[in-house]
Amino acid sequence: MSERIPLPFPFGWFCVADSVELAPGELLKLRRFGQELLLFRGEDEEAHLLDAYCAHLGAHLGVGGEVVGNTVRCPFHAWRYDGSGQCVEIPYAKRIPRAAKIRSWRVCERNGLIFAWHHPDDAEPDWEIPEVPEWGAPGWTAPEQRDFQVRSHAQEMAENVVDPIHFQYVHGVPRTPDMQAEIDGHCFHAYQGLTFTTPRGEIQGRVDVRNYGPGFGVTRFQGVVETLLLITGIPIDDELHQTRIRFQVKEIEGNPEGTRGVARAFIAELERQYGQDIPIWENKIHLAQPVLCDGDGPIPLLRQFYRQFYPPRPDA
Repeated sequence: MSERIPLPFPFGWFCVADSVELAPGELLKLRRFGQELLLFRGEDEEAHLLDAYCAHLGAHLGVGGEVVGNTVRCPFHAWRYDGSGQCVEIPYAKRIPRAAKIRSWRVCERNGLIFAWHHPDDAEPDWEIPEVPEWGAPGWTAPEQRDFQVRSHAQEMAENVVDPIHFQYVHGVPRTPDMQAEIDGHCFHAYQGLTFTTPRGEIQGRVDVRNYGPGFGVTRFQGVVETLLLITGIPIDDELHQTRIRFQVKEIEGNPEGTRGVARAFIAELERQYGQDIPIWENKIHLAQPVLCDGDGPIPLLRQFYRQFYPPRPDA
């Protein structure tokens, strides 16, 4: 935990890569949760995530290592590890030591994303990532994405979603309608009405946010046009968080150029607002007991939601 934001890494499913970033026979060197990790895909097309260092003499498997069949080979002495982290070959040894094993992380691949389960006690997952039926479906634009790295923490950043007042004072949004929110186990659901200002006047709409644990969110906008966001976040270290936002817009029938124009405008506005939030996130401190007033929105409810993902649970 950092001194500025004394919150631990939450546990749950976190996206370590998009599926298209990892072809069969490829590997990716990653730093996540303050650790060096290795993601690889064997010839059977299954993705695997391992701790990065060889059990032999500590070489980094992601620096000069290579995928061989359904294993990854160490660049130092050619020890090979399968997807479970077990050493399955030492080319110059008659016997493989029992301790020749490195940690393997639980992985699932869904919605074109590769997720890893993170838990400090290595507990089994108690929920799954849902399928998002619209994602990649006909009638929607091709996905676009934007990446952000922010010196902050997932909870601190998520609080902005349920803080409607900041949209007025930080982003210049003229109206701040009430936001409703609820917790359903590992799911957090928030929604509110919106007013979109267009050249043809104001259009009423709605935003619906569903977070599945601390690492995966699905946001749907309705109004000018239907827009779908898949949002993933993952801690890189104690005070650096990576967020990737993927966009799809429902095609306006008979007007592909209009659809693209709406998508460009929407993405530009989101980038503008996110950029305005970053200096606040990167310079604020976490207050375990903030002084809140009756117009602040469901921030305490979001904190209650996050507490279930902290073992042991701090006073967050």
